Amino acid sequence: MRIEYNCDLSGRNTFRMKVRCACFVEYGSVAELAALDWASLPKPWKHIGGGSNLLFTGDFPGTILHSAIKYVKYVDMGLDEVPVVVGAGVCWDELVAELCGHGLWGAENLSLIPGEVGAAAVQNIGAYGVEFKDIVSGVSCFDLQEMKPCKFSVAECGYGYRESMFKEAGGRYVITSVLLRLSRSPRPRLEYKGLAGVDASSPMAVREGVIGIRRGKLPDPEELGSAGSFFKNPVITAEAFVRVCNAAPGVTVPHFVLDGGMIKVPAAWLIDQCGFKGEREGGAAVYEKQPLVIVNATGNASPEDVLELERRIVATVHERFGVALSPEVEHL
Repeated sequence: MRIEYNCDLSGRNTFRMKVRCACFVEYGSVAELAALDWASLPKPWKHIGGGSNLLFTGDFPGTILHSAIKYVKYVDMGLDEVPVVVGAGVCWDELVAELCGHGLWGAENLSLIPGEVGAAAVQNIGAYGVEFKDIVSGVSCFDLQEMKPCKFSVAECGYGYRESMFKEAGGRYVITSVLLRLSRSPRPRLEYKGLAGVDASSPMAVREGVIGIRRGKLPDPEELGSAGSFFKNPVITAEAFVRVCNAAPGVTVPHFVLDGGMIKVPAAWLIDQCGFKGEREGGAAVYEKQPLVIVNATGNASPEDVLELERRIVATVHERFGVALSPEVEHL
């Protein structure tokens, strides 16, 4: 157990915002979490993972909680499906590398996504046609309202596009572990256009292909501070899509038709069409290779720089296309 007051969080968020919290708590087990003197911890309480999907908009006045529960347990019964129990503090990409190394299919498309397992379960991370919900069976939590452990099936988690019941619950549940289900049988998911030509001979081959694609488009958070994809891809009606097309005459608008007739339009395309690629605001900038990403270009960007750039992007896209962009990155 580690408890630190007036803690520097600059190394706890991949945007590298220079902010502090009133209290920081890191625990290594469910028992340690349950044994905390909660009444003494400054409120609000907020649980974070690797800080890869966060924008701290200033110093945090309460307690930041972080899991150091790190284990991977295989329930191998010799069947095609292999259940795997994983602690919430495990690095997500290290887990994917391990699963692929064991020849298990299911997580390979989610390679190189930063963050930790617990946060992946909250965010329902996704990439290249696969989401976290596709490989999870259940989630174990600690209920901060009832102050006791609890479990949820995948159906109870309320997963949607970058959404889950855990987000809606407002921090009530702290995820402590997840139960994943992987497959020994080859199950490559290469329907996504960007994966055309990727070697599907093994999970590791697909992983390497995905990593190559991601590295060509996204900044390495170790080298350039960011929170990955900053905006969600908007899902709009067919009528709204016609308006988007009319706002870009002579241009083919990339899109994906969803069940029910709604249409998903890439936020990156909308932002690029508005000329924001490489645009700066103070120390923040839109990444030159991928306009969906806002970066801490100087290493000294302030939260205000990022927020102002976000505001400008949202306003301009709405003015031109009539589409409201929503941030994928959580603001604290």
